[in-house]
Amino acid sequence: MEASDRRELPGTLTHRPSRAALAALPSVIELLEDPAFRAGRPEVLVGGDLLDAPVRWIHTSERADIARMLDGRELLLSMGTAWPEDDAGLTALVESLAEAGIAALVLELGTRYPTPPAVVVETARRHGIAFIVLHREVRFVTLTEAGHSRIIAGQMTALRARDEVREVFTSLALRGAPADHVVRELARALGAPVVLESLAHEALIAEVPVGNEANVLTDWERRSRSAHRDGDRWLVVPVDARGKRWGFLVALPGPDHPAGRRNVLLQGAIALALGRLADGGRDEWATLARRHVLDPLLAGRFATSEAMAARLEAAGVPVTDRLLYGIALRGGEPTAAQIESWALGVGARARALAVPGRSGTPVIVVLLSVPAHRPLDDLAIASLPRALSDGARVAITVGREAREVDAATLSLHEALDNAREPAPGEVLWVERRPLSRLLSSLRDDHRLLDHGERVLAPIVEHDQRTDGDLQRVLKAALSHPGNRTAAARAAHLSRSVFYQRLELIQSLLGVDLEDGETQTALHIALLSRHQ
Repeated sequence: MEASDRRELPGTLTHRPSRAALAALPSVIELLEDPAFRAGRPEVLVGGDLLDAPVRWIHTSERADIARMLDGRELLLSMGTAWPEDDAGLTALVESLAEAGIAALVLELGTRYPTPPAVVVETARRHGIAFIVLHREVRFVTLTEAGHSRIIAGQMTALRARDEVREVFTSLALRGAPADHVVRELARALGAPVVLESLAHEALIAEVPVGNEANVLTDWERRSRSAHRDGDRWLVVPVDARGKRWGFLVALPGPDHPAGRRNVLLQGAIALALGRLADGGRDEWATLARRHVLDPLLAGRFATSEAMAARLEAAGVPVTDRLLYGIALRGGEPTAAQIESWALGVGARARALAVPGRSGTPVIVVLLSVPAHRPLDDLAIASLPRALSDGARVAITVGREAREVDAATLSLHEALDNAREPAPGEVLWVERRPLSRLLSSLRDDHRLLDHGERVLAPIVEHDQRTDGDLQRVLKAALSHPGNRTAAARAAHLSRSVFYQRLELIQSLLGVDLEDGETQTALHIALLSRHQ
């Protein structure tokens, strides 16, 4: 079989099946390689890329006016017995077939045409129609049976695939599978990155292969808007239900799927929409979006800083030319939405998530992004409690200023490590507490942990036996060295009771609390237990 003359398919076809339907159809070359066609010794006179055209049906006819009976994508079989006698008529015939959008013209050579008409070859080449001749007589019914069997088999495969996809995502919806699991299943089924984005083109949940985050998510908002506007190679479907649109599913280029990539994505969109209708106003998407940003950052589960920065930027937390702060809030009843709303009010962007604190106490951890020319200050942080429910009971810890992702991770851990330090209504800036910063950087050192356990063991055990407060009293005393009145007030005890507690602590530990080195050792031990 010879191939020649690579030409593009014509752009105007009367029949326009979906991409999924086209993927299920055999191509011209696949049909020609079938044993039934090979028995006719086919020779390709005009081919190249035209042989990749999908064939929707096989038609046989000798009529010169057959074009008006066609819908496009057919492979036309003919012996040419009723074709026009003159070159002008043959040219008009081929031009009409091109206008009808056939996939290929196959002529069996014989009595009427012992050799292929040159004008047919030239016109087919000029109009981009694959033209094949058969050198050996073959029953056309055999060719149509073989071809239609392949066409129908492909369509049945596509139908089964669509049924399987619908079953999978219907099951996910009925089980109440979370949105991130639905997105993960979509990425697996499509073999390509899939992103659930908000109406503002923020990447809420991104299922991207490890190591490919930067390529997929960098400059996400601009590229997403372009895909919506210009319809580039990205596949985009809305997530709608009951007349309300919540966002979009975006699939990046990947292999064809037997059910059709758009069909798969639509089934995922239906599952997500049903989940939103059933979530009772909890806004599961927002919670998952925060987790998909902060969990990898806290756990260090990202391949490179560039990849994590791309994920943050795509999620609406800018990193370039910004200052980043880790913040921890303990106590009260703040919500992530309130914190993020406060951030917008002070010209910043934030993602907040409730996590277990180092001691098991619930803490809301916040990654805050502010313009590089406007660092976070006392005035801005002082406005935070006013934006929160029961803000007076919230203790705030601010990690160090960071200019890139790795430093932002350290800032988050600093805030978490020291979240127990400030009292309700107070703000602790770790940057201004050098000892706290040092101990945060050493939080995983077993020697530090051993020091805390060994030095404080007697009063820890006493507090556990008696439900006592010696650790709290010691912390107050060390936080106000030389001012026992202030220390007693911080411990919420009278001075006489406070002094009694100090004597008990000295007795249990066998130390002199007036000794400077002892104070330092005890302070480090207390802080290490809070890490």
